Amino acid sequence: MRLDRFLSETTDLTRGLAKKALHRGEVTVNGEVVKQPAQHVGEQDRVHLEEELLVLVGLRYIMLNKPAGVECSARRGLYPRAIELIELPKVERLQTVGRLDVDTTGMVLLTDDGQWSHRVTSPRKRCGKVYRVSLAEPLEGEALENAVAYFAEGVLLDGEEKPIRPAGLTMLTPVDAELTLYEGKYHQVKRMFGAIGNRVEALHRVSIGPLSLDELAPGEWRELTDAEVAAFS
Repeated sequence: MRLDRFLSETTDLTRGLAKKALHRGEVTVNGEVVKQPAQHVGEQDRVHLEEELLVLVGLRYIMLNKPAGVECSARRGLYPRAIELIELPKVERLQTVGRLDVDTTGMVLLTDDGQWSHRVTSPRKRCGKVYRVSLAEPLEGEALENAVAYFAEGVLLDGEEKPIRPAGLTMLTPVDAELTLYEGKYHQVKRMFGAIGNRVEALHRVSIGPLSLDELAPGEWRELTDAEVAAFS
């Protein structure tokens, strides 16, 4: 890796500012001052910026219990962003693996590994996402049977050209449902229940594939284990 890129990867410096730091003699490689931005550095090299040892950040895989009022966008907006809850270096590089609406709570995965993110979100991988849904109106009897069958065959949502993928619906109480999805359309859960004349009042994602929220409280996060990352291979 070029030295100027290494500096930008391990600090808050842009490539341009990294080159200026090099020209000022502020960077050493294995104890020697280096000013050439194009010099190659590898894992065995010890790079210091003004006597601070720089360590290259590897790929990260994070699970977050997203509270309400937090958005998954990478851009700054009206609400706090999910990445702002994560206390790690270079947090701006993390991207959410599929999004939750601002008012939706529960599991969000974040990573800087684009290929892994695709494996989790691609409908072809059939990675189930399980949601707990609170409804405005009870869903019972024949209406429930019809809803289960309708969701299982694939709902044709307003604005879509073809039905969404089949989804699994189980009622926990007359107004509390568990819904398993295998894709992530815009406002999909809310649109699905709207299609059967009901309204979602609260929505919480409890799991993605083999991962569950465990004991994470709202706003808490943890890094995934190697086994958990590999489970999506």
